[in-house]
This record gives sequence, C-alpha cells and structure tokens, in this order.
Amino acid sequence: MYRLAFAIAVMSVVATVLAQHHEVAKLLSDDGAPGDRFGYSVAISGTTAVVGAHADDNDNGSGSGSVYLFDTFTGQQIAKLVPNDGDLFDSFGISVAVSGTTAVVGVPNDDEAGTNSGSAYLFDTVSGEQIAKLIRFDGAEDDRFGISVAISGTTVVVGVYKDDDSGVDSGSAYLYEVGTFVPIAKLVPDDGAAEDRFGISVAISGTTVVVGADKDDDIHSNAGAAYLFDTVTGQQIAKLLPSDGWREDRFGNSVAISGTTAIVGASRADTDDGLGAGSAYLFDTVTGEQIAKLLPNDGAEHDRFGISVAISGNTAVVGADYDDDNGIYSGSAYLFDTISGQQIAKLLPADGAASDQFGGAVAISDTRAVVGAWDDDDIGSAYVFDASPPCPSDLTHDGLVDTRDFLFFLNAWTTSDPVADWNGDGTVNSQDFIAYLNDWVAGC
Repeated sequence: MYRLAFAIAVMSVVATVLAQHHEVAKLLSDDGAPGDRFGYSVAISGTTAVVGAHADDNDNGSGSGSVYLFDTFTGQQIAKLVPNDGDLFDSFGISVAVSGTTAVVGVPNDDEAGTNSGSAYLFDTVSGEQIAKLIRFDGAEDDRFGISVAISGTTVVVGVYKDDDSGVDSGSAYLYEVGTFVPIAKLVPDDGAAEDRFGISVAISGTTVVVGADKDDDIHSNAGAAYLFDTVTGQQIAKLLPSDGWREDRFGNSVAISGTTAIVGASRADTDDGLGAGSAYLFDTVTGEQIAKLLPNDGAEHDRFGISVAISGNTAVVGADYDDDNGIYSGSAYLFDTISGQQIAKLLPADGAASDQFGGAVAISDTRAVVGAWDDDDIGSAYVFDASPPCPSDLTHDGLVDTRDFLFFLNAWTTSDPVADWNGDGTVNSQDFIAYLNDWVAGC
C-alpha cells in the first residue's frame, strides 16, 4: 500500500513525459511530380541516402526514371542521377543500393539486349557522375535484369528474376567487380525450377550474397526460399527455409544481410495476427540456421509486414506498407534487436496518411534508417529516422517513453518483480522507483 501511495503522489507531480520522436527529416525531390513514385526504392551508406523514382519523366522520356541523393543529417538533396542513355519506360531506379561512394541503380525495363532485358548503372555519389553501365553476355528479352541490386565494397550483385536458365522465370543473379565492370560469376541455385523467381531480391555483406526466390515450392506452392552464395567461388553455401513456411508466404520477397546475420521477409505469410499479416526471419549465415522469427507487437491482417527488410549491425528494419495506423494502406516500419529478436520501436511519419504505403522500402546504416512512402500525395517521399539503440526506460519496446512504460514499471515495482530492481542491488524498493523515474523523465 505504501508503494502504491508513493507512486500516485509522484504521478500527480509528473503526469506525462514527451515521447521519443524518431523522425529526423522528410526527403522530397526538388522537381517531384505526380506519378513519379519517389521513394519506391531507398538505400543508405553513412550520411548519404539514395532514393529511386522509377516513374519520373525526365529528359529521357516518360517513365524513364531517376534517382536522387540526399544528406541524411540535413535532409538536403545533393544530386539527381539520370543515365547517359536513358529511354522511355526504362524504370531507372526501381532498385537502388549504395556502399561508400558508389551507388548502383537497377533498370529492369531497359532494352539493351531486347525488350525489357534490363541493365544496371554505377554512379559516383560524390560527383554524381555515371561510372559504368552493367550489361550481360547472355541477356534476353523480358529477363528484367536489374529488378534488384546490392553492393558491398567493390562487389555488385544484380538480380534477374525472369531469366530462364532453369526453366521459365526460374531466375538468376550476377556478380560484378567495380573497376572491371564485367560479370565475374552467374549465380544459379542447385535446385532452380520454373517460376521460382530467384533474384527477385538480393543482398550482400563481405563475401556472402543472399538471393531471394519468393515462389520456390520446396515447402509448399510459392512458399519461397532464399540462398546463400560465396562471392569468391560463386558457389552456393546454403538454402534458407523458414521453420513454419506455408503456401503463398512469398518468403524471400525481400532479403538483407549484415555480417553473419541475414533477414528474409515473407510479406504474405498468415500468422496469428491474421491472413497476409506477414513475417520476417533471422538466419545465421555461417550455419544456415534460423535464429528467430520476427513479428510486430501490433500486427494485423494484410499488413504485409516483411515487404521490405534491412539490417545494420544488431538492428533490423522491417516494412509493413499496408498497415493502417494513419489510414488504410498508410504503412509503417519496425525496428528490431537482432540479438534478442525483440521489437525496439514502431516508426510512423509525422504526417502519414491513407495510401502512402510508407514502409514499401527500407534501409539502414548505423543509427540512421530511411523509409520510403512512394504514394505519399501521389508524388512520393522518404523519411529519415533515428535508429539508435533502445533506451532501457522504454519497457514496452514501442520506441516511446510514455505513461505505458511507467505503468509497466509500476506494476513490476508494486509486486517486487525483479524487473523493477532498477539499480541492480537485489532489492526492489523506493531507490529503484526514484532511479527509474529519473530515467523515465529523461526519456531517450
């Protein structure tokens, strides 16, 4: 009774605490126009964000596409990238990646080797100049080379999800070395089959590549799979499958990797949150074993959690572009701790609205996350968030330090739950309450 009375007295003095606010900047193109789909793809390295607008109409013609560079700390546009030989409906920018000062842009509808055979470009993010155009020795009509791209150091990966080497739309991926600009390996899975769509997503970290095949049928029809490859040998290392995959999950529709941890999205998976709520999985790339299954604290039917994924160090970002917090299909994104598998925060834009599809694309580098909202006001936008490690006083792991956290602590404190031993002295008493209160007031 004493503890409860003491807590109520304190609450009467300190009624509320400002919520931790994660949004740092909203990115908008200087020359945006309706239908550009700015924010359909995003990437980040250090303080440079890359944002694709694959339906932009520029000097190369309708739907030729463009890409923009931004400073993530100032939110200012640095440059606009367009290819030297762009053409109508190329969709330049449908996929983007960046490492250091080199950006890669996918152009799946380029006609270099036949209609919609595809291509990819390299750009210097300092000068904004085109470095090279990547093409294939065996390109063919409708392959869609460039549907996905990734880069780590001097190695580039380009996905070709409609390549037919192992059957119609079985898919493949190519490795390139920056500097030579010729393919060093073609990646094809050991068990590739028609309509697997291997290459729909790609990611790379060091010498390990992850490739998604979201319509693979190993578990069930279109359950999906992902593969690990060694960039040095070009050999397949492992095939990743979820422990509970099911038909039409589309596991592999998104992939990302950092160090020895890979994350794979399954945006159509049915979970306890409802049909099509979506999920994501963490894997150890050394053993190929599943580490954890990620689910949001507030998932709901058809949220499409896992439509996009990204990872940096011990922090993962997962997009849910059909979440309805700010209206139907307004979208959201979530931060997770990859060690514990726990949700750290839910990211929402300050001005989110229905049909924005915020979360359709995500990226992260150190403590900065970028989230695309390609249908924001029909022009598109992207947002930069602070992705710093969670603060201890956020006990509900929702990214906010608010009354719910205080009540969570209060409940633990009044019942002498060890969670409330805030000073770690082995005893739950008023000193713990005061210590937590100070952290709670400080926020994050």
